[in-house]
Amino acid sequence: MEPEPLYNLLQLPKEAAGPCEEELPQGEKKKYLPPNSRKDRRFEELQKVLMEWVNAALLPEHIVVRSLEEDMFDGLVLHHLFQKLSGLKLEVEEIALTAASQRRKLGVVLEAVNQSLQVEEPEAKWAVEAIFNKDLLATLHLLVALAQRFQPDLRLPSHVQVEVLTMESTRAGLKSEKSVEQLTGGSDKDQPAKDIFDELFKAAPEKVSAVKETMLSVVNQKLERLGLSVQDLDTQFADGVFLLLLIGQLEGFFLHLKEFYLTPSSHEEMLHNVTLALELLRDEGLLHSPVSPEDIVNKDTKSVLRVLHSLFSKHKLKTDAAGAPRGTPN
Repeated sequence: MEPEPLYNLLQLPKEAAGPCEEELPQGEKKKYLPPNSRKDRRFEELQKVLMEWVNAALLPEHIVVRSLEEDMFDGLVLHHLFQKLSGLKLEVEEIALTAASQRRKLGVVLEAVNQSLQVEEPEAKWAVEAIFNKDLLATLHLLVALAQRFQPDLRLPSHVQVEVLTMESTRAGLKSEKSVEQLTGGSDKDQPAKDIFDELFKAAPEKVSAVKETMLSVVNQKLERLGLSVQDLDTQFADGVFLLLLIGQLEGFFLHLKEFYLTPSSHEEMLHNVTLALELLRDEGLLHSPVSPEDIVNKDTKSVLRVLHSLFSKHKLKTDAAGAPRGTPN
């Protein structure tokens, strides 16, 4: 059984933050995101795209980011992400437990990031204190810069801008000023491609059952060689067993029983199986869109369909006029 990632166990409880005079020393400024800015559709979409990108990159290391605002501050995720993207090895402690050591580690990581991005510290839209204090804007600026540098084909939402409230502590009290912060530029053609299953569930929900039936036919065509069959796509892929066996049939993998749980009995064992399956797909270049192992285990239909579509699209399985699937792996 795979233990819960140490990263998740080390996180501090979330604390609410707001613009109050006590936390802002006199003469200093701090940016805040008003509630209406946080709810901006494009702003939320940018966070979703970036979080899926980070989780896809760190999938082999079993690191799962659930909040860009809460999970990036201590340098652990940024450390692994930068090493994965750049191929560089940073001489820094793996786990930092104290605030001082976390700041120190974050400083080493950001220094390496700035050098790689060729950004001088005064010009950077992020800094150690900002990231450490869970400044969402600074974190997003940093991740956008990393994505544009190391994965320029990642389709980020274009023209994302939000209204920001800048608070300044003066002798007379708090002084506020509104401004607009630009997070991404580009044109409409740079917007993320629409997810076909998001569109299907939204625009043509009456067709979902037919799509699932077609997928089910293709799945059972392949699994019948093993004397197995799937009756319900929504539930029977949650433990990862059928998914691993299906990948093995299509890709010619032989998985030793020691590598996965044939009869998983806990959430952790199911998550292990699904994570292994997604790693295999990703290594073969078959995962067309980021998918969270948690979503599969939690029986998210769209995530299951995305994975099956990615797998079957390579092999170009076709159906005949009667709807019976035909075809074999390339």
